[in-house]
Amino acid sequence: MADPLSVTTTTPDRDSAAALAASAVREKLAATAQVHGPVLSYFWHLGEAGEGEEWLVTLKTTSDRYAELEAHLIARHPWEKPEVTAVKLTEGAAHYLRWMETATAPTDG
Repeated sequence: MADPLSVTTTTPDRDSAAALAASAVREKLAATAQVHGPVLSYFWHLGEAGEGEEWLVTLKTTSDRYAELEAHLIARHPWEKPEVTAVKLTEGAAHYLRWMETATAPTDG
């Protein structure tokens, strides 16, 4: 079984977050995705501290699909160098983890 992952990215608005979430699930790169927001973000950018409102996208996938999901998110993201991070899920309900793997299995054809 591939390692289950929780992948996150942020976007500048709800519409772009929803588009990324929907397209990743539609293409079976993620089993599910949630859009949260707005959230207030504090960061360093171009040598200065900044803050802004962002929308958080959380996607569940497997390590087998991560590279394709990352490429998908970066290619469709409105920012030039977006955050895309993944955390391995070390525990979870067995039926849910099996579902994640089944839901992200590539289809033939």
